[in-house]
Amino acid sequence: MSVVSVDLQGHVLLIGLDRVAKRNAFDLQLLNELADAYARLEDDPEAWVGVLYAHGEHFTAGLDLAKVAGRLMEGNPVYDSPDAIDPWGIVGRKLSKPLIAGAQGICLTLGIELLLNADIRIAAEGTRFSQLEVQRGIYPFGGATLRFPFEAGWGNAMRWLLTGDEFDAAEALRIGLVQEVVPEGAQLERAVALATSITEKAAPLGVRATLASARRAVDPVRAAAAERLQPDVVTLFTSKDAAEGVQSFVERRPARFVGA
Repeated sequence: MSVVSVDLQGHVLLIGLDRVAKRNAFDLQLLNELADAYARLEDDPEAWVGVLYAHGEHFTAGLDLAKVAGRLMEGNPVYDSPDAIDPWGIVGRKLSKPLIAGAQGICLTLGIELLLNADIRIAAEGTRFSQLEVQRGIYPFGGATLRFPFEAGWGNAMRWLLTGDEFDAAEALRIGLVQEVVPEGAQLERAVALATSITEKAAPLGVRATLASARRAVDPVRAAAAERLQPDVVTLFTSKDAAEGVQSFVERRPARFVGA
C-alpha cells in the first residue's frame, strides 16, 4: 500500500504524506515514495508547482528511528531509485520548481526540515513544532543546521535547535519558519490557492529562473556543511548517547546521557 498520494490538479502537483496510523513518521518506504514524488514534480512538464501536505491529524512525527536507524548507521544510501530527488535537498539533484508546504498537528524533526526546504510554508493554528534530535543523542541531519539560522536568525534558531523544546505556530510565524498561520484545516486549501496563483499569474520559466538565481546566492555557503551531515550523524549514531536516545524513544522515557 502506498504511503504517499500524488495528484496533478491543473499545473499543481499535490503530494500527500499518508502513513496516518504512524502519525506520518518516516520509515524507508515513506522516504522513498516521497523522493519519487519529488522526482515526478521535477520531471513532469505539466507540473509547474508542488504542494506538500499530510493526510490525517499530523504533518509528521519525524523519523521512525526504530525503522531507519540501522540503514543510517551503515552509511548506505536511503533512496532506492537513482532518479529520486532528496526531499530535504541534501544529496543528489535538486528541485528547480517551487514547492509550497502546509503543516498541521505535530511537525517534528524531519518535518521542520521539509518545511525549511520548501519555498513557502503554511501552518494551521494548532501546529506544534520541535527539532528534538539533541534529545535523542544525535543532531538534525536533514538541513535544519543549514537553513534554520538563515531563515530565523542565529539566536532564534539556536533557541530551538539546542534544546529540542516544542514551540507553536505563532512562534513559527514570528521567526519566519512559516509565512502564514491559518485556521485549523485550512492549510492545504491555502497552499493550493498560492500554488494556483503562481501557475495562473507567472510564467513557469521565469519562476524557475527566479528560484535558481535566489538559490545561487545562498547554496554555496551551505555546501561545505551539507557534506558533513551524513558522516557526522553516522559518528553520532555509533555513540553510547545515541544508543540511549533510541532506547529511551522505544521505552518512552527521558534519556540519561553520559557524553560519550
